[in-house]
Amino acid sequence: MDKLRIDKWLWAARFYKTRTLASEEVVKGRVEVNGQEVKPAREVKVGDTVSMRQGPVTRSVVVKALSGMRGPAPVAQMLYEETAESLKAREQAAEQRRLAPEPAHSIEQGRPTKRGRRELDDAQRGWGDRWSASVDNDGKS
Repeated sequence: MDKLRIDKWLWAARFYKTRTLASEEVVKGRVEVNGQEVKPAREVKVGDTVSMRQGPVTRSVVVKALSGMRGPAPVAQMLYEETAESLKAREQAAEQRRLAPEPAHSIEQGRPTKRGRRELDDAQRGWGDRWSASVDNDGKS
């Protein structure tokens, strides 16, 4: 076997869980072979460079072998070799995610705490029956 469909190779190399998912990602334009967007039926051969976007990270791999069967992960990892730039970019992205602030800390509003609820109730009692914060002047100017 000297050529294989890109969707089948991506599935066999365990980049995607099903061949259908691999095909959909190729159709969406998230996979490139040698710098060109491709269709699922595009054939890859040994030595081709495949770039795929998985979430926020773009992975670039060089095809080392072809297999039409999906096997165990150690065998699948022998089908490709990740480029040094791709490894470096993935490590940097992982480091940025690790150092990023916790998203929940940025939430300023939400359900009030028990103390906050009491403060709101106390403030509301001070308004009385007025519907506006302006001082009522009985229509006199």
